[in-house]
Amino acid sequence: MDVTEFEELIDQLGEDLSRWPDDRRLPAEELLKHSSAAQASLEEMRVLRRALAAPPVRAPAGLVDRIAAAAAKMKSDTAEPRTEGETAES
Repeated sequence: MDVTEFEELIDQLGEDLSRWPDDRRLPAEELLKHSSAAQASLEEMRVLRRALAAPPVRAPAGLVDRIAAAAAKMKSDTAEPRTEGETAES
């Protein structure tokens, strides 16, 4: 088994080699003993699976409203050019 075949099997069968059929698992385990590229591929898949299984990141409550308010304020602040010495209150 080479690294390319190993990566294809990871895609097909998953990163848990204990669930692979013996005729695929045994050569894969042997490859892992000697190939840093195969070890790296397996670790990348494990990291990816953990990331996909993690709960989604949620924005803090009210963040969207604060962004919209800040954008609206920026828009109103830049809507009309001011003359020298003029303030937003004048």
